[in-house]
Amino acid sequence: MPTVLILLGLLSVVGYAATLWTEFLWYDSVGYRTVLTTRLLTQVALFLGAGAITALIVWSGLWLAWRHRPVYAPSTPEQAALDRYRSALDPVRKLVFVAVPLVLGGFTGTAAASQWQNILLFLHREPFGVEDPEFGLDVGFFVFSLPFWQMVVSYSTLVLGLSLVGALVTHYIYGGLQLQAGPGRPRTTTAARIHLAVLLALLLVVRAGGYWIERFTLSMNEHARITGMTYTDVNAVLPTRSILAVASLLAAAFFLSTIWTKAWRLPLISLAGLLVVSLLLGGVYPSLVQSLQVRPSEAQLEVPYIERAIDSTLAAYDLEGLEKIDFDAETEAEPGQLRADADTIPGIRIVDPSVVSPTFRQLQGVRNYYQFADALDVGSYEVDGETVDTVIAVRELNLDGISAAQRNWVNDHTVYTHGFGVVAAYGNRRSTEGEPLFFERNIPPIGGLGDYEPRIYFGEASTNYSIVGAAEGEGPRELDYPASGQETGEVRNTYDGTGGVEIGSIVRRAAYAIKYRQIEIMLSDSLNENSRMLDHREPRERVERVAPWLRLDGNPYPAVVDGRVQWVVDGYTVSNRYPYSQMEELGAVTADSRVAQAENITTIGAGQVNYIRNSVKATVDAYDGTVRLYAWDEEDPLLKAWSSAFDGTVLPMSQIDGDLMDHLRYPEDLFKVQRSVLSRYHVQDAGSFFTGQDFWTVSEDPSVPGETKPDMPPHYLSVAMPGQDEPTFSLTTTYIPAGSQRQNLTGYLAVDADAGSQAGERRDDFGQLRMLVLPRDTTVRGPGQFQNDINSSDANSQAFAQTLSQFINLNSSDDSRVDYGNLLTLPVGGGLLYVEPIYVQARSASAYPLQRVVVVAFGNDLAWSDTLDGALDELFGGDSGATAGDAGASGAPEDGAEEPEAELDPDTALARAVADIEQAYAEGQEALEAGDWEAYGQAQERLQQAIARAVQASPEGGSVSVDGADQTQAPGDEAEVTAEP
Repeated sequence: MPTVLILLGLLSVVGYAATLWTEFLWYDSVGYRTVLTTRLLTQVALFLGAGAITALIVWSGLWLAWRHRPVYAPSTPEQAALDRYRSALDPVRKLVFVAVPLVLGGFTGTAAASQWQNILLFLHREPFGVEDPEFGLDVGFFVFSLPFWQMVVSYSTLVLGLSLVGALVTHYIYGGLQLQAGPGRPRTTTAARIHLAVLLALLLVVRAGGYWIERFTLSMNEHARITGMTYTDVNAVLPTRSILAVASLLAAAFFLSTIWTKAWRLPLISLAGLLVVSLLLGGVYPSLVQSLQVRPSEAQLEVPYIERAIDSTLAAYDLEGLEKIDFDAETEAEPGQLRADADTIPGIRIVDPSVVSPTFRQLQGVRNYYQFADALDVGSYEVDGETVDTVIAVRELNLDGISAAQRNWVNDHTVYTHGFGVVAAYGNRRSTEGEPLFFERNIPPIGGLGDYEPRIYFGEASTNYSIVGAAEGEGPRELDYPASGQETGEVRNTYDGTGGVEIGSIVRRAAYAIKYRQIEIMLSDSLNENSRMLDHREPRERVERVAPWLRLDGNPYPAVVDGRVQWVVDGYTVSNRYPYSQMEELGAVTADSRVAQAENITTIGAGQVNYIRNSVKATVDAYDGTVRLYAWDEEDPLLKAWSSAFDGTVLPMSQIDGDLMDHLRYPEDLFKVQRSVLSRYHVQDAGSFFTGQDFWTVSEDPSVPGETKPDMPPHYLSVAMPGQDEPTFSLTTTYIPAGSQRQNLTGYLAVDADAGSQAGERRDDFGQLRMLVLPRDTTVRGPGQFQNDINSSDANSQAFAQTLSQFINLNSSDDSRVDYGNLLTLPVGGGLLYVEPIYVQARSASAYPLQRVVVVAFGNDLAWSDTLDGALDELFGGDSGATAGDAGASGAPEDGAEEPEAELDPDTALARAVADIEQAYAEGQEALEAGDWEAYGQAQERLQQAIARAVQASPEGGSVSVDGADQTQAPGDEAEVTAEP
């Protein structure tokens, strides 16, 4: 048995050592070794320091009690019963006196090590430049220093308590303390009395410090209406905490007096008095003040404290610059009403990134081992000199799509190593079939994003680890992408980036084999002197590891920047110590319908905060995994403190180049937190805030089935708020009344989300929050009412012979289903316009959503059509006055090309057509092998169309070879394809 235990211990040590070494290797590879060393050294110092102090104090309590034990134990029945315990303890006393303090020291040391963030913040604290209104202290004291002093009080109480318990037990066992002393005989010896009195006095001194510190924590207390001190707290609770602190010090003095008085009566009376005073002053008195003085005049007495809460909350959530606009919305739709908003209407996004992922997968997935995220991302790109809202997705690796026969360790970790390219579609266009129009597509990539490194080694769906790199003289071994027409049918690649850890040596391979519990890492012939280990590949994970002090946005997004695919991750500094600021539960306020439905989007994380800043913009290179942290809010005191603690890890904003700046935006999770706060704190009059009659709530997502509906997600849109001359890429949300059955729209919030394209400097109006406040008696329908109108509408459409409700019912059958797209709200035409695309999807394995209808509403009027242009014209009396631009999309190529090929130069058109031929043919062969005849037929249709375009691109006719068969035709003739499977 001892041998087994020794072997298990050695294995544990080896495993821990291997993991720790690979951690150092990983941090070295990304250039953030100081993050690991600073954190580990701080934790080790806390563990050793706190553990040593605990062990020493506990040991001293045990040793002093034993050292000053009575020479002869009193002759009492109680002591006679304790003889056997003394006899059992004496042979192992030294071991017990060492082991017990060490074990307790280990526990307290571990607890202290977990507080490394509070210690580093205290050591690198920064002033906020804002004074607390009650104590006149800088807010930095509450954020940086107060948590430290609370930790000191808790730790001191625990250690002294453990020492007291140890001393009591030892004194009792060795006769220094008796519970059944005879008449006239003292219950404690002189040494025991002095020892215990000093420990109890020290505990009371610490308790006095705790009462004093509790005075400051009152500014973070949560109440029904506000966070912070109320009238009762200031006038009843705060004074009592000071009184209790003084009373604790007096009780400590009485305990010390026993050294001379040799009696316990006075200190015990003082301790009982302290308990009575704490009950009366700490509980009864504040309750009487609240019920007898405050409640009858609460509306007047609480006004100054509500004003404090409003001011502090707006400052803590960066809402002081909110621009509120009274908006008496028009509700009558008139012809030409959108003429003044002609620049806004073309930017309305009708492609829902949460719905079209299956469409992207079917049209641009190419192979089953590629995938797209459940919810795609929205961006803004310049295409042909025009900035367009974009739906963008990364084509990532999907090992689950590989057949079981091909799954093995070599393929999973050394062959299938990466995804390939991005796919981008216009946000405001679709084909006649209802498919997105791609301006970046295919493998190899073609389109409007220019040349970039397409290989995706680091992404949201990347595998746990991959091992890349071939030895000199060996051929490429990683599957790069499928290429029809070649003998192998695929292109292979060898990774030549600098990402990952070199594992050419046998020692490093052994360490990783131990870490991942896979012996193949040591034994496989696929590894060589050039091999590199790529692990910890998910963007959020990489940023979290190099910046553990950040909270990260739940939705990283890709951007093509300077010829590379970069993942952008927004980082937040948070605190729950900002005095008087409203507490928010992060997990609750950042949850919405997209989080509930998409696996690649999460909340920001659990926990209460009352201060938040988007202090860091982080990027992760999709090819080599490089992580960069850029300071975004350089005035944030928390960022300054962490930058000082981890010196050199955060780059200044001045190092952000113009291309990256052009793709940075206002983050979703910060906006979700702010919109939750503003649902109450848009009311900035203390009297109105007290009544709560004007409080709002974020609109529920009415398209989600079920009675309990999550919040609507915010939407990125190009909108022009009242007072803006032109549309701005913005993040928007809507409000309805809180606690009311009435679901009318009460407010609309938008924030300028475009950072601009100036290197090292963001736009002046970036982050400007604008809120439209509708009159309380407004009749503008809310999102839920609009959705209800869709489901029960009998409006007629020129494009369809049946009503909208009939269209929905006909397509909600055993053969197909209806998916509601994102419900967008835009302030145009003097009112608010609702836009919602509707998708239809057949119920088959290869089917994907196709956009068939766009529904719009303005005021009490609702209309729909197959295009947004048609729906708007129908809504506004036959002429909306503006053009959305999607009506012309009906003439777009059915394969989803970004523009008719005839408009391209012949060489480009021919190259694109050939790429489409190869892709369609490959998809057809894959469907044929799988026996999916429906998908095979669709692929053959796309193949015919691509061949026709290829021939048209040749001025003298052309020839196309498909699987060895030449197809020749003259321009204008219909292509016929005969391909032998």
